[in-house]
Amino acid sequence: MLSVITFLPLLVCAILLLLPRALSARAYIQVWIATAAVDLALVVALWTGFDPGEGMQYQQRVRWIPGAGVGYHVGVDGLSLPLVALTCLLFLAVAVYSLKERQRVRSYVCLFLFLQTVSLGLFVAQDLILFFVFFDLSIVGMFFVIAGWGHGERGRAAALKFFLYTFIGSLALLLGFIGLYLAAEPHTFDLVDLTRANPLAGRGAYAGLVLLAIGVGLAIKTPTVPFHTWLPPAHTDAPAAGSAILAGILLKMGAYGFVRIAMPLLPGSWRQYALVIVVVGAVSVVYGALVALAQTDFKRMIAYTSVNHMGYVVLAVGAAGTLAGTDAQARSLAVTGAVTQMVSHGLITGALFLLSGVLYDRGRTYAIDAYSGLAAHTPRFAGVTAVAAFASLGIPGFSGFIAEFQIFTGSLASRTVATAIALTGILLTAALFLRALRSMFLGVPRLPQSIPTGGISDLERTETVPTVTLLAVALVIGVVPRWLLDVIEPASRTVIELVAR
Repeated sequence: MLSVITFLPLLVCAILLLLPRALSARAYIQVWIATAAVDLALVVALWTGFDPGEGMQYQQRVRWIPGAGVGYHVGVDGLSLPLVALTCLLFLAVAVYSLKERQRVRSYVCLFLFLQTVSLGLFVAQDLILFFVFFDLSIVGMFFVIAGWGHGERGRAAALKFFLYTFIGSLALLLGFIGLYLAAEPHTFDLVDLTRANPLAGRGAYAGLVLLAIGVGLAIKTPTVPFHTWLPPAHTDAPAAGSAILAGILLKMGAYGFVRIAMPLLPGSWRQYALVIVVVGAVSVVYGALVALAQTDFKRMIAYTSVNHMGYVVLAVGAAGTLAGTDAQARSLAVTGAVTQMVSHGLITGALFLLSGVLYDRGRTYAIDAYSGLAAHTPRFAGVTAVAAFASLGIPGFSGFIAEFQIFTGSLASRTVATAIALTGILLTAALFLRALRSMFLGVPRLPQSIPTGGISDLERTETVPTVTLLAVALVIGVVPRWLLDVIEPASRTVIELVAR
């Protein structure tokens, strides 16, 4: 089942490339929508048969490179299943949003189908080399999306910067994986076997170097301060659909790597350097929010809020490595909050980036000061954007509140000062979104000169359906979170047990 879910988009991509160019632009997008819908339906079926108390499930093992201890090993547990579901839902939303795309549509669709496969493959991978292959291929796919459908020369420059930064991170990640492989007896890259063996127990400096290599590779992808500088230009100059996938899915690969690889495989080093990780997380929260507050570009502002929101994840997983002054329940709560935050950020920020694309399609600029009184012209756009903004700042009733409440509650006992500092990020996020909403949607109506005399059009159906759907799921999680938390919590407790050994 997992292999079908993972490789179905790639199979459709191959078929589209092999067929002659006989389909219209809209037909290519419709094929993509159908593929994403089938994938999502299969994940729903997977979810209904999943037992949270049974650990890793739906596993499949195939010998791949046996001499090097590399295998095709896939499976899901409570850490990965929510991210697999998020991936399928967000790609479906982006496919519907892309119905208006008319530029090189076959290549555009095939790239996103390719990205869907590599994203799903990473979240189900239970072998370090398999994880690395999908990690690297995601960089390649997103490079071509930004370079090919971004904003001209700036888009190509942003794509190059994105590729170089994240590729360097992947090389560091590979060095760390090789370090784990060499320490294991017998040598293996299998995640389940490595977790059971704990090969770096008592290895001191060697284990610290392995954690440094893996941590840097994952931190670049997450991204955290000071490895975040590739993110704003990549988001700003990418197409809206690319930005939604980059923020909603690709950033989660780094954060997911912390809870899937770094914490369970390097427990001693994770505990030793937990304070450093917490400080990086707190700095990312505050710095990301402050820089976002200073932006005059709406899309760039949203990009910096990703640094802020992913900082909460790093803060939580760092606090979960602090054993003194806390208990296992609090540490487990922090990890559960971190995974919930990954899901929440993907839904809400994905919707915000799609809405930023609507703004650019109408006015050909992201400049906040170029617009005023938009609510009078586009009430639906103003309403949906306002809901997404309030959801992003963590207002009760949405998934962001559930995630941040768990993160702060789980982190406060062990890292009081850092958590208190990170709390200011909520106030700063509220300030930056309220400022943008007031400037763009309230006041005397003013539109950029690029908008025709007839005025600005409101949200179309292909823009409303995907954004409202993503926000509706965030609302359901915020009001009735139990169905999601019941899946995540047992896996979080397992991670905490592994970190404490």
